[in-house]
Amino acid sequence: MNRFWLAFGETFRTIVSDRVALLTLVGAVVLYSFFYPAAYSHQVASQLPLVVVDQDRSPMSRSLLQKLDAVRAVRLADVVGSMDEARGVLERGGAEAVLLVPADFQRNILRGGQGQLVLFGNGTLLGRASMAMQGAALAITAFGQEVAVNQAQFVGLPAPAPLRVVERPLFNTTEGYGSSIVPGVSALIVQQTLLIGVVVLAATRRERQGRLGFSRPGLAGIAAAFATVGMLSLLYFSGFVFWFQDYPRAGNLAGLLLAGVLFIASVVGFALFFGSFFRTRERAFQLITVASLPMFFLSNLSWPVEATPGLLVHFAQLLPSTPGINVMVKLNQMGARLPEVSAELANLAILTLLYGALAVWRYRPDRSA
Repeated sequence: MNRFWLAFGETFRTIVSDRVALLTLVGAVVLYSFFYPAAYSHQVASQLPLVVVDQDRSPMSRSLLQKLDAVRAVRLADVVGSMDEARGVLERGGAEAVLLVPADFQRNILRGGQGQLVLFGNGTLLGRASMAMQGAALAITAFGQEVAVNQAQFVGLPAPAPLRVVERPLFNTTEGYGSSIVPGVSALIVQQTLLIGVVVLAATRRERQGRLGFSRPGLAGIAAAFATVGMLSLLYFSGFVFWFQDYPRAGNLAGLLLAGVLFIASVVGFALFFGSFFRTRERAFQLITVASLPMFFLSNLSWPVEATPGLLVHFAQLLPSTPGINVMVKLNQMGARLPEVSAELANLAILTLLYGALAVWRYRPDRSA
């Protein structure tokens, strides 16, 4: 037991005395907690420029333009008379989408036919173009309902009840990109900073002492020290940062604590095993930084699992970030119950045992560098 506490305290002293480890395990977490969410501070894109090609120049087309200008998602950047002019605006970066109102638009509607509209999006930035087209579609739908009511009243029929679509988001109530992506990335940030910190200290020991071996109580003390740092980082994100940034949170606190312990335990085991193969401190930053983005995509939080090759889906289960990101989002943001995340919890428990055993084998007392 004395060896455990000695290793526990010595690990903290080493972290504090090693500037690189301290900046990685503490400084990077604090920096990312403010720097990364800043890119998504607006949450929802708005006032995206839209150019309209009005070839009809009728009262109905002008009414449609008024509807478009009232939608929050788009801003009427220009009204032109031909597609060539609209293309020029698009190429200059003056619009994200183009709406074509063809000639005889009003005439077709008044004769009982269908008014044809054509909507084009700028494929350079698909996200912005998609939002602009969705905003235009909302205005077009509202315009169509208004026209249907007016036509029914004109011929003496009772006005049909307009169709109303009421959207109520269950979890991401602001429907913001930041609320969707940052909670998942925060778990990856905790994992990657912990990985780099462990690898840096393991490589340093290898360089200075020429060996990796530890007694089992000593290795347990080191693992407990890193797990404490990792758990504090995870709670800092899940508590203060999500509150400060006003992200969905506190869905299932008890479940979050249980999942957090399993996630951090699996990450520490993985980091100790993974870090035992590095001989220089610098190599850790190169490999782990490059691997961050693939790890996030393999978690299938932002990329659908159905579109991922089966082999990659199975391989991803060997990374603590895959079940960790998903279980954290489900429990903290979506309020899932423990039975609903049993697969992720079992995955984390298995990874903890697997990488813990491998770490004990790699750091056995008789092992040299």
